Amino acid sequence: MRRIGLLLLFILAGLGLAWLLHIDVGELAHSGGYKTAAFLLLAIGLYGATSSIDLRRAAADKKIIVSAVTLGVIVKALIIGGVLALAWHNPLFLILGVVVAQIDPLSVAALMGDERMSPRARTVLAAWSSFDDPFTVVLAIYAAAVAVNTFGLGNAAASGESPILLYATDLGGNLLLAGAAWLVWRAVRSRTWLQYAALLIFATAAVYLGWMLAIAIIGLFARPEALTKLIPRITTWAFYTAAVILGILLIGGIDPWRGITLGVTAFIAQAIVSVPLTRHMPTADRWHLAGAQQHGITAIILALTLEIQFDGVVAIVAPAIIAANIFHVLANRVIDRYLLRSAVAFNET
Repeated sequence: MRRIGLLLLFILAGLGLAWLLHIDVGELAHSGGYKTAAFLLLAIGLYGATSSIDLRRAAADKKIIVSAVTLGVIVKALIIGGVLALAWHNPLFLILGVVVAQIDPLSVAALMGDERMSPRARTVLAAWSSFDDPFTVVLAIYAAAVAVNTFGLGNAAASGESPILLYATDLGGNLLLAGAAWLVWRAVRSRTWLQYAALLIFATAAVYLGWMLAIAIIGLFARPEALTKLIPRITTWAFYTAAVILGILLIGGIDPWRGITLGVTAFIAQAIVSVPLTRHMPTADRWHLAGAQQHGITAIILALTLEIQFDGVVAIVAPAIIAANIFHVLANRVIDRYLLRSAVAFNET
């Protein structure tokens, strides 16, 4: 509860800051400087999560991880979006289902020292949260393009660009940047200062271009020792900085009931998807992965971006983020105190 209390404290700080400075959320959403800062925070979370992955352990569970960040994300988005689009009679939720289909890497990176989960479960969760974010970002771009260009939704005119071309271009750019980084990293691996310079250059390019998949991949091989030791502290503060940003968003108004149902439905969808994916893992790990849904900077970025085309996204997503994170804390307390304790007692009898 200390962590959720700090989260709410920083959210309130952001709300107070927005009120004192009379911040216009709509104007903020169009600010290039804000978007750069937001992508920087997301990059920190992605790099922090992937650079902490035990590659040997991840290789043992590669089938679970690949399924989770591809098929799992799509199924979660369809469950969330489909159920709520029918419940609220609003097709906007088909896009919102994509916005909240990921697990926030900043939140997960801050929990990597949590001993409630086994090292195996932490590795799976770190990989899952790292790679479902860039996949969701790319999928959201594709979904928004389809919604505008094919179905005429939103308040922006159709661009005429092919959604498939947009998807392929973004994915190809990410892979090319990550590939170039890998080649340079191998060439300079014997010189520490060149490693830091190369990492800074490629990270800057990824943040500027918004290519978050590249950052996630770079974290798998570019791991200078001194930086690795600082990453847990850096990711923790980046997470709370994201909470301040969320508080700033709230000044523009909220749609609490739709937001709460979005957050809770996302949490339930994570459990539904997790059950078949983790069927060969120990009981405790399965429960914790089923209750792992959290939202943060990725949902904030997507909400800000999509608000330009679809009115009302921020008002719904902001309370959804809070609801999902509170539900995460409460549900995991139940898991730890009752369900797992009952399972242990049953196994001992």
